[in-house]
Amino acid sequence: MRVLVYGAGVIGCLYAALLSESGVDVTVYARGARLESLASQGLRHTQGESIRKAPVKVIGALDPDDSYDYVFLTVKENQVRTALAELSRNVSPTIVTMVNSLDPYETWEDICGAGRILPAFPGAGGGFENDVLHASLTPRLVQPTTFGEISGASTARLTQLAHMFRNARIPYQIVRDMRAWQICHLAMVVPIADAYYEAADPAHAGRDRKLMRTCASRIKTNFKTLRSVGIRLAPAKMNLFAVLPSGLVAPILGRVFESRFGDVFMYRHSMKAPDEMRKLHDGFYAYIEQARTTGKTAE
Repeated sequence: MRVLVYGAGVIGCLYAALLSESGVDVTVYARGARLESLASQGLRHTQGESIRKAPVKVIGALDPDDSYDYVFLTVKENQVRTALAELSRNVSPTIVTMVNSLDPYETWEDICGAGRILPAFPGAGGGFENDVLHASLTPRLVQPTTFGEISGASTARLTQLAHMFRNARIPYQIVRDMRAWQICHLAMVVPIADAYYEAADPAHAGRDRKLMRTCASRIKTNFKTLRSVGIRLAPAKMNLFAVLPSGLVAPILGRVFESRFGDVFMYRHSMKAPDEMRKLHDGFYAYIEQARTTGKTAE
């Protein structure tokens, strides 16, 4: 099994490390300072108190004829189309798009070729310190790595990808409607990121009770709106946010914001990627406004 990880940020490097250490032949495509670091020092990451070097290959250019079973696309939302344009010239059959985006999948396939996109979303977070990756997977109960075919059908490549994740001990789930899942994900993470940007002290946003109540109210409104325009909330537990009182959800959010989980998986990403999150904010609210106005969702 050969895998190319296209994008050497936190997400790409963590999946590269975990897959390579389970026996998968992994190549990381990197550029700039990260390419120099990986080429000279290798992919170093923490495991407990120790630092390990993952057995990955590193490249700075992609040969069109170099075929991989899966390409994991782990770039920022504003880099997706450029990356897909380059991958359109490569023969690898499947591109696993681990990206937070509202782009229709058909738009991506128009760029890279029909049938190549397998939409997914990572379950991980962390950062780099002195070129060493400090990252971890999100708990299975909260959000495992999520993926599914655009058609919702069960396919051989889904089974193969699931087997690869199992061997690497990466929690995962397969969903029938990735589009709905990603929209529901944005319904929650957009208000969370907004709370950090509006906080007087972002590192301790959870201590601001008024802000947490506002955040809870926005999440509740988002999920109610999505249900009203016919989107089935996914996962099903998201329905709780649509029905529970904001006053009950707010203190729970506050504790999550102040937890280690909140720091690793919410705060760090929001503060590192404000432009990306604000673009997703604008896109998400434009999407649901159109849904309200027309009575149907945009594909």
